[in-house]
Amino acid sequence: MTQQGVRWTADQVLALASDAPSRKAGSKLGVAGPWSEAGSTGEGAVWGLCKGSGSKPYQTIVDIADVAGPAYKCSCPSRKFPCKHALGLLLVWAGADGTVPDGGEPPAWAEEWLAARRKRADAKQGSAAAPAASADPEAARKRAERRAERITAGATELEQRLSDLLRGGTASAEQMGYGLWEETAARMVDAQAPGLAARVRELGAIPSSGPGWPVRFLEECALLHLLDQGWLHRDRLPDGLAATVRSRVGLPAQAEGPPVRDRWVVLAQYDTADSRLTTRRIWLYGTESGRTALLLSYGAAGRAPALALPVGLALDAEVTGYTGAGQLRVELGEQFTAPAPTAQRPPGVRPEEAAARYGEALGDDPWLESWPVTLAEVIPTRAQDSRDARDARGTRDARETRDPGSWQLVDPVTESALPLAPSATSRPGLWRLIALSGGAPLTVFGECGHRGFTPLAAWPKDSGETVSLC
Repeated sequence: MTQQGVRWTADQVLALASDAPSRKAGSKLGVAGPWSEAGSTGEGAVWGLCKGSGSKPYQTIVDIADVAGPAYKCSCPSRKFPCKHALGLLLVWAGADGTVPDGGEPPAWAEEWLAARRKRADAKQGSAAAPAASADPEAARKRAERRAERITAGATELEQRLSDLLRGGTASAEQMGYGLWEETAARMVDAQAPGLAARVRELGAIPSSGPGWPVRFLEECALLHLLDQGWLHRDRLPDGLAATVRSRVGLPAQAEGPPVRDRWVVLAQYDTADSRLTTRRIWLYGTESGRTALLLSYGAAGRAPALALPVGLALDAEVTGYTGAGQLRVELGEQFTAPAPTAQRPPGVRPEEAAARYGEALGDDPWLESWPVTLAEVIPTRAQDSRDARDARGTRDARETRDPGSWQLVDPVTESALPLAPSATSRPGLWRLIALSGGAPLTVFGECGHRGFTPLAAWPKDSGETVSLC
């Protein structure tokens, strides 16, 4: 697995859970009581028997050395991966209290599963090395041309609808109802432009959504118009920006170019879901290249994606970048070692530089929602408390008001600050961040966007342990 005796933390184990109920249930099993015949090879496998409600204990095994993240096998009927038994077993193993000793030989049921996995991995590697069957390039070119024509027709129709809407004034958007937007989105799906369809649905949800909606509505109309025009005039764009436009419209992107080998630290992992798809985002930091990279994986609605990497660990692996200006997405390639604990972390910047980096990234991708940054030596503070402190020193007009419930990350030296995104203030991770700080500066990794900063991980001062806030 890793060096024998080096074990994960409880936070790194719980970061693998697919949802909050799984974390809670797994934590209850993270004690020695329910477990028997537990052991670890010290090279990647952890196993044990967990007493359940039936007459036979559940057989649970975890392969931590898998290149795509931990793999799990349990005889329980749960459809979650990992199930509560796998999480509980890893928590007991992480405790390093002797309940799960290293250097053991797996029992027959565990060895059989591990051997089958190794055999499949070898077969997969062999098939990947074999030359792929050549596809018909002419047929592929014709399919791409037909799809481009459909997207162009859809973008032209959407431009006309936007013009008609704005000609009548934004007040008319409030009376239109959502049905017309859904119809327009369906037209974009027919045009094979799912990216345009998604933005149309988002646009249709803005009218009557709260104070200031006309401003947000016009902003989204402008971005949608810009994307339309980018597609219609893509032949005039630089190659990188043209690739970004194609990706935003909904054309599939590809990982290209030479792979980059580095020691990648897993900074954060979190899932977002809609009625059709669960998307997992994993942020990586290359300790040698200084590069921040994004892994995306997908699962059917209600099911977690297969790829999972514990936060705070580092892996020696290759990644290949996707095309597009300012593109951070990569594809995970060959992994040379299993994930192992590390004290390394990305260097931090001040809040004003973080905002500037997001602004620069918008030049490459105007539709970018956020940009990954690490803030150094910041303190989570209520915006109102911070304002009152500055008013008392006479550095700010006391008549200015702000939402007393909002939070921000403040640099105590320069007094510059980044407000937290509204979605971040409703997460349990905010209170964990506040408790972790205790009023003292700490380093925080997250996403900086036009709605504010969303913290995803943090490091207390003089500590190398990554604390997940997702």
